[in-house]
Amino acid sequence: MAGLLDRFSLAGRVAVVTGASSGLGVAFAHGLAEAGADLVLGARRADRLNDTRKLVEDAGRRAIAVLTDVSSPRDCEALVDAATAEFGRVDILVNNAGIGTAVPAIRETPEQFERVIDVNLNGCFWMAQACGRVMLPGSSIINISSVLGLTTAGLPQAAYAASKAGLIGLTRDLAQQWSGRRGIRVNALAPGFFASEMTDQYKPGYLDQRLQRVPLGRLGDPTELAAAVVFLASDAAGYVTGQTLAVDGGMTIA
Repeated sequence: MAGLLDRFSLAGRVAVVTGASSGLGVAFAHGLAEAGADLVLGARRADRLNDTRKLVEDAGRRAIAVLTDVSSPRDCEALVDAATAEFGRVDILVNNAGIGTAVPAIRETPEQFERVIDVNLNGCFWMAQACGRVMLPGSSIINISSVLGLTTAGLPQAAYAASKAGLIGLTRDLAQQWSGRRGIRVNALAPGFFASEMTDQYKPGYLDQRLQRVPLGRLGDPTELAAAVVFLASDAAGYVTGQTLAVDGGMTIA
């Protein structure tokens, strides 16, 4: 009989990670590989995707890299087609691809706003739809939202906040559609401040000010978020669906 820790194993499973060329996407791919999954890596930067693929292979797992723009439904379908051609299945989707902006609402152009929604929200739907068509019962979708879908953080981020709040709503609806009928669990993570390319772009002093709202008083380590992804992807979270888990050092309670 399998023990409790065995329920966290992803051995024999295939995980798709979008936005896998940098930052948190790399941490997710590495964490899933360490838990036993083979990886299908999607992003727009092919050269950096190959670096992530090597990281997965160094962890002893198989991986393929597929050039993908998630705002294109055809690209999303092609990514899933490549996954099934190589591995024969898709068990896990981590909808991580996203872009951030900080533009005052009075000056934000339609093109700027629409681009964020196209990638952060629409892209997650196209990926979930493509994976949902081939996933078997027991599969898991994890949407990477943000604490900015739940609160604010002092920057003018209407498009980004709207996309991440919309993703939380999308998570709930897909969970109620697919959890019982198709056996696919759908959950979201709402990360707080983690070291990434996005945080590297903040002005000096911004993060120090924001961390005053974080009870733990520090940035998160990407491996801490990757551990939450492994949990939601695994059988250990078999009775968890439609939920948004804030991994934010307590920011949303402050």
